[in-house]
Amino acid sequence: MPDKRTAKAELTRSGIVTAALRLFRAGGYDATTMRAIADEAGVSLGSAYYYFSGKEELIQAFYDQIQVEHAAAAEPALSATAFGERLRGVLESYVDVAAPYHGFGGQFFRNAADPTSPLSPFSVESTPAREASTALFRRTVEGSDLKLAPALREELPELLWLLHMGVVLFWVHDRSPDQRRTRTLVAGVAPLVDRTVRLTRLPVVRGLVDDVLVLLRSLREG
Repeated sequence: MPDKRTAKAELTRSGIVTAALRLFRAGGYDATTMRAIADEAGVSLGSAYYYFSGKEELIQAFYDQIQVEHAAAAEPALSATAFGERLRGVLESYVDVAAPYHGFGGQFFRNAADPTSPLSPFSVESTPAREASTALFRRTVEGSDLKLAPALREELPELLWLLHMGVVLFWVHDRSPDQRRTRTLVAGVAPLVDRTVRLTRLPVVRGLVDDVLVLLRSLREG
């Protein structure tokens, strides 16, 4: 078997992922077999299993791939200074990047919704994709005009990632043309988040924010 780290191996691996996504879109995640993926990619079944232990690992590769595409698509939004504008652009760019996969998104989301599944966005297996996405939201905060207490600034990227997961869930169920309803949601929620976060500097709100941050830390440690 070839070394997984060589350029040729990376090309083969990428070809298998591309073939899998093509079949997932055409016939659905559940109906697609590893043998069909291998045939579509033009490799042996043994080669397919050499690179990926199964369909779940292929979906993890998809998660990683879409994070790279999302980061690239979000770059224009990050040239702005206003936080609300940056957040809207980052959320909208995900909808753009994910659009080709909307047709089968709901099928593998059923598996991802299982908290014991490695496809869950909260699983250990999903850590690289989750951290890459959170890093993008950290950039959204750090390059903006937001003035925040240090503790909230530290926690906000993860909170924005959770918001992003909510948008993704809405997107999965959105059957409007070009997912128009999801785009309307993003356009409305970004300025709401912007205004809410800015209110945290008010003394009357600061104590409540501190309580929320304590709760988040206790949940994380538990």
